[in-house]
Amino acid sequence: MTDPTVPAASSTWVEPEIYYAGLATVHVAAGALITDENGHVLLVKPNYQPYWLVPGGMAEEGEAPEDACVRELDEELGISIRLGRLLTVDWAPPYGYRTRPLVHLLFDGGTLRDTPIRLQTAELDDHAFVPVDRAVTMLSSATAARIPAALAARERQTTVYRPTGV
Repeated sequence: MTDPTVPAASSTWVEPEIYYAGLATVHVAAGALITDENGHVLLVKPNYQPYWLVPGGMAEEGEAPEDACVRELDEELGISIRLGRLLTVDWAPPYGYRTRPLVHLLFDGGTLRDTPIRLQTAELDDHAFVPVDRAVTMLSSATAARIPAALAARERQTTVYRPTGV
């Protein structure tokens, strides 16, 4: 005899491990918009690509994006800062060797004043605070629009979602 308090098994029910294994997965990266007293933006020059980047990096398995960003800032620049609000969220489809979509979160890293930077030369060749108009020419086209969007979000105290980096 069936127990009326137990729901009948549905033909669409799937074991949780099978269900979760079939869901979409993404790569997660996080960066920090850091400026100086003149409003110049901090960029870093990795030695593994031609473009400059906003400081930050990829999240490791199970790592929260803001924790990944703080870790990368410490490892690559020797700075320890408290991140502010989330400024932009970018989503990009798989591209080339990256077989999963990428979600990039850009946090407000505030303004650095008299903070020494210790560059990790294993990954980075240089760093610089550059004016916004110059910064966008040093970044890849997908990343360049992130800077004005983040600055506007910082000013308006909001967050901007940028699907496919638009």
